[in-house]
Amino acid sequence: MMASRSLAEHDDWEQHWLDYSAAAAQNPAQQYRRKIVCQLLKRSGCSGAAHILDIGSGQGDLALDLREAFPCAELAGLELSAAGVAEAVRKVLGARFLQCDLLDPAGDPGPLRCWAEYAVCAEVLEHLDDPASFLKHVGRYLAPGCTLVVTVPGGPQSAFDRHIGHRQHFSPAMLRGLLENCGFKAYHATTAGFPFFNLYRMAVILRGDRLIADVRSCAGGPSSTLARVVMSAFRPLFSLNLLGSSLGWQTFATARWRGNT
Repeated sequence: MMASRSLAEHDDWEQHWLDYSAAAAQNPAQQYRRKIVCQLLKRSGCSGAAHILDIGSGQGDLALDLREAFPCAELAGLELSAAGVAEAVRKVLGARFLQCDLLDPAGDPGPLRCWAEYAVCAEVLEHLDDPASFLKHVGRYLAPGCTLVVTVPGGPQSAFDRHIGHRQHFSPAMLRGLLENCGFKAYHATTAGFPFFNLYRMAVILRGDRLIADVRSCAGGPSSTLARVVMSAFRPLFSLNLLGSSLGWQTFATARWRGNT
């Protein structure tokens, strides 16, 4: 039945955040990506009262980690899903979260125009048919010279990836080329996650369609047991993953916004 659902239904993030919010918060892969994002922002000089924008802020888990890593920063998030925005507002006090469609060419950033000194776009671009338009519209929110940290999946897709609307996975070269064509100067594009993130992803792939039910019921119920066991087993191993290895299945990049020309 899942295979017959339309792409539009697959991308129903209002329902996805209701179904999968608990699993996303517990997922060691998500925690691993968020740790990399904070590391890369610190390496890029982010500190103090910086303006940090979370692009595709989901239910606020990354923004919560950003609040902990940068307690004096001003945080804002942009998210398509009203359910995601509502949950993020509840989680991250003092941050601004706005519901908006960054594929809308007529979108108005309002007070956030040219606001961000640092920005993050984590696990968003793989969901888009036109990531280039998305990134160009993001530029409205970025101050000239803004540092952008991007994470996207690499490696093969799983049944769950397709269920939640992944259009493509990226190599570092693909991600670098996309950023360079959209007004950014990409100065670091590589992978992370070898070997244990890769092994975790392989377990997800092998689980196939059954993972969809596992994750939906992660907040409770018998079918969530395997998902919980796998996530708990991998969580301590992720600290041993290599950052920058060409063998990893997590792709990321750091880039600088050149500004509108």
